[in-house]
Amino acid sequence: MNTAFQKELVNSLETLKQGGTLLYPTDTVWGIGCDATNFDAINKIYELKRRSESKSMICLVSDFKMLNQYVEDVPEVAYDILKYAVKPTTIIYDRPIRVAENLVAADDTLAIRVVREGFAHQLIKKLRKPLVSTSANISGESTPKSFKEINEEILKGVDYVVNLPNVKSGTKPSAIIKLSNDGKVQVIRK
Repeated sequence: MNTAFQKELVNSLETLKQGGTLLYPTDTVWGIGCDATNFDAINKIYELKRRSESKSMICLVSDFKMLNQYVEDVPEVAYDILKYAVKPTTIIYDRPIRVAENLVAADDTLAIRVVREGFAHQLIKKLRKPLVSTSANISGESTPKSFKEINEEILKGVDYVVNLPNVKSGTKPSAIIKLSNDGKVQVIRK
């Protein structure tokens, strides 16, 4: 890991531990994030995005072990889907646990993606908690495809901007699949 990357990890970690919000590169697009267990930090993101709290956000974890710590009962099929997925895949799970209640949808579900590499993966491993991830835009505006497209209001509104503008983030959001504990599988976004 180079020193700039390392420095950004340290600064991001400090921001998250103090209840702050970040603009950071995920495995898909640039995202706004915070500690997924911090109610107030999550509220800051809803306010910044001018997003209704009924529209829940995605949560990122570093591996299957962490996934199991934040979902009461991970359906077996989830492991197969994630093992064979060819692109970043977010799964909506029933009965999330140990995250802030304002992150959980009204139907007691939470969208979680296992991030396997890159800046977000390293950050989650160091934080040892899931990270909120929502696209870096005001609700209703299009998702920025690169750092340069991020709205000034978002850049000024977060507590810390990860200074790795050239880190290759993807340009497309993840696939989203809803897995209900009753065995129902529903593709929300391909």
